[in-house]
Amino acid sequence: MTKTYDVAVVGATGLVGETLLTLLAERNFPVGQVYALASENSFGKELECGRKTLDVEELAEFDFSKVHLAFFAVDAALAAEYVPLATQAGCTVIDNSTHYRNNVEIPLVIPAINPEALAGYKNKNIIASPGSSTIQLALALKPILNVAKLMRIQILACEAVSGAGRRAVDELAGQTASLLSGRPVESKVFEKQIAFNLLPQVGDLIEQGHTQQEMSLLKEIRRVLAQPNLPLSPTVIRAPVFFGTVLEMYFETEIQLPLTQLESVLENAKGLEVFAKHGDYPTPVVEAANHDPVYVGRIRADLTQPNGHHLWLVSDNVRGAALNSVQIAELLVQTGLK
Repeated sequence: MTKTYDVAVVGATGLVGETLLTLLAERNFPVGQVYALASENSFGKELECGRKTLDVEELAEFDFSKVHLAFFAVDAALAAEYVPLATQAGCTVIDNSTHYRNNVEIPLVIPAINPEALAGYKNKNIIASPGSSTIQLALALKPILNVAKLMRIQILACEAVSGAGRRAVDELAGQTASLLSGRPVESKVFEKQIAFNLLPQVGDLIEQGHTQQEMSLLKEIRRVLAQPNLPLSPTVIRAPVFFGTVLEMYFETEIQLPLTQLESVLENAKGLEVFAKHGDYPTPVVEAANHDPVYVGRIRADLTQPNGHHLWLVSDNVRGAALNSVQIAELLVQTGLK
């Protein structure tokens, strides 16, 4: 008989939380009892997890000793408050917030990239899952690093509004409807209008004009790839797309990497799907939305640098974040989750 695990999803009514419930069912994770937890504002709502209908329960009242595993899909402040309560109750936590990602005592894990990092989770009973852009970038960089030393990497990340939560999605939808109807727009989530616009700042400015999101991407990718000096310079912008983040990546290798070899390396990498047909390319809306892979297109050599190449990387940011958390749980089960 297959062993089952009682699971809590914290932040179950959010975009990532709902997707976690969907993926647990789709991937046949061996769940026993599933608890959907959220703030008191969501108390009494119903959610689906496969064939199960779940009543949303209040997070503040939940006893975490009832579950083996808890997925946290909440902001950093809530994670800081409730993750310790969960672990003190004997529960293992997979945290999707930013709170633990830079804590060296907490493993930061992408199962397809650094499964060995999971070994240290029992010290605190917490595993951190990186941001969706980090996951997307790591899946593309890892196979390249296996064949060549990278001398320079520049990233332009165009992040979907869903990365800022459901209210951000609603704001884009509302602003779009208002503008198409000739009405003025209100900006509450974002500092400026997002509909039909691009915002070149995601998060607060913190270091030499770089944003919190840019520095987080840099620090996380270096940790996950175990490359503390990875020569990466990221720029992160917010794009008026509901779901699906695009990374335009330029990189230079120490030795010349033939285009055919690069294509072959990417085609054989786990988690990637390459658009190799001339003139074809992936997009956030048509290809990436509601799908698991990171799609790769526009693979081309740079026009001025003989060792330089460009890639276009697309994935569903919400599904990617949820999927990585579920894959961490699957790895935990394989390695003997208590």
